Amino acid sequence: MFRLLHNSFALVGVAALLALLVLGVRSPFPDPAPEKATTAAVIIRYEGIPLFDPAVPKNPKHRAIANYLSRRYNVALNATERLVRGAYDAGQQFGIDPLLILAVMGVESGFNPIAESGMGAKGLMQVIPKYHREKFREHGGAASVLDPMTNILVGARILKEYMRRAGSVEAGLQLYSGGLLDGTGQYARKVMAEFGRLRRTVQLHEATARKDSTA
Repeated sequence: MFRLLHNSFALVGVAALLALLVLGVRSPFPDPAPEKATTAAVIIRYEGIPLFDPAVPKNPKHRAIANYLSRRYNVALNATERLVRGAYDAGQQFGIDPLLILAVMGVESGFNPIAESGMGAKGLMQVIPKYHREKFREHGGAASVLDPMTNILVGARILKEYMRRAGSVEAGLQLYSGGLLDGTGQYARKVMAEFGRLRRTVQLHEATARKDSTA
């Protein structure tokens, strides 16, 4: 009986060995979890297209503005031109000068679409999602705050509301920054200075275009 059992176990062992050789052995140690993508590796999309794909120039004025912003804030020209077009779209939708929107973006985030402050303000226009959840609802929720176009649209909408509530552009800007009680108006002055530089950039472009057309 002992010899029969011994031979039976031996056959079982051989069969198990053959099965492992054919099917492969699964390691007793779990596979390492895949590394999470870092923030810098995330592709931010604009109008369904990767933001950093080459942009097709459609408007010479937009390209002139983008050239200025690209040099000033050290941002890729193709990406900057898309953001300029986004600011013009938002400006038309909410009745705001798009150059003012761009000036706010420059002061708030330096045109970094994934910028985030210690207070929870995020994206190009530094919007705090938890305070404006209803505005993000039509864009898919607060998680869309880092989508460049969504951030621009929501930020422009907030800015428009604040300017109407405060009664002027400067007071609206101070309210936007959370510094309405700041008697110096430092934030508003900073944005308006950038707004002035952008206007001069547009004026120079238009003057050059007129000169070329008459040459």
